Amino acid sequence: MDPFRRRLLTLGLAALLSATGLMPSADAEPSSIVVASTTSTEQSGLFKHILPLFRETSGIDVKVVALGTGQALDAARRGDADVVLVHDRPAEDKFLAEGVATMRYDVMYNDFVLIGPASDPAGVRGLGVREAFAKLAASKAAFVSRGDRSGTHSAELRSWKEAGVDLAAVRGPWYRDVGQGMGSALNTASALGAYILADRGTWLAFKNRADLVILVQGDSSLFNPYGVMLVNPDRHPGVKAKQGQAFIDWLVSPEGQQAIAGYKVGGEQLFFPSAGPSATR
Repeated sequence: MDPFRRRLLTLGLAALLSATGLMPSADAEPSSIVVASTTSTEQSGLFKHILPLFRETSGIDVKVVALGTGQALDAARRGDADVVLVHDRPAEDKFLAEGVATMRYDVMYNDFVLIGPASDPAGVRGLGVREAFAKLAASKAAFVSRGDRSGTHSAELRSWKEAGVDLAAVRGPWYRDVGQGMGSALNTASALGAYILADRGTWLAFKNRADLVILVQGDSSLFNPYGVMLVNPDRHPGVKAKQGQAFIDWLVSPEGQQAIAGYKVGGEQLFFPSAGPSATR
C-alpha cells in the first residue's frame, strides 16, 4: 500500500474511533490523581497493597504525597492535592468548616500505642494513658516526639494535656522533638532507647525495633480513625473531582474495604474498615 493510501486509512480509523467515543479526546482528564496522606498509611505499606487493586479496577493512577496530617491538609489548602486521607478529626473538622472540602467519609481505623524500652525505666507498662504520660513527665525518661503536626503528634499532645502535664514547662533534653515522619521517629526512638507514641500499623511494619516493645495499649483515647475528603473543586478548579471521587467511592465500597482489611503484616491486620452507609458533612 502506498504512503498516501495508508495515511488516508489511518485518518479514517482515527475519525471512526473518535466518533464512537473509543479514542480519548485531547481535553480528556488526565488518568492520575494526587492524594495527600499520612506517613503512617505510606510507611505501613498499605498503599502499596491497595493502589494496584484500584488501578486495575479504574485505570486511574494515584500519586501519594506522604506528609503529616497538618502538612497534608495544608497541601490541599494550596490546591496541591485532589484528595486527602488523614487521621486527626479536629483538624479534619476545621478543614471542612473552611470549605476546602465539603464531605468527609470514614474509611478505617486502628489505634495508637505507647512504645518504650522493655526495661521500662518510667514504669508505665499496663497503665492508662493519663497515668502513663504523667509518669513519663515525672521521670523525664527519654521521649521522642514526631513534632510535625501529624495526626500522631496531635494525639501525643492531647495525651500530655489529658495527663495534666504542661509540656512547655517540663520539656527539656529528655524530650526529643524530631520533626519527622513515623518511620524516622521510630528509628530515632530505637537508637536512643526512648519512649514514643506510634500508630499500630507503622509499628507492626517497622523492623528496626531493637529492644522497644508496646507498653501501653487499649485505652479508648488511643482510638485512631482515618477519614478521606475530596478537595472542593469550587475552591480549586484544577482538582480532578471525577477521578478523586472515584477513588473515594472505591475506598468506601465493599471492594475497597475488603482490600484494606486484607492487608496484614506477619499475620496481623493493620487497619480495620469503618465505612458506613452515611458520610459526615
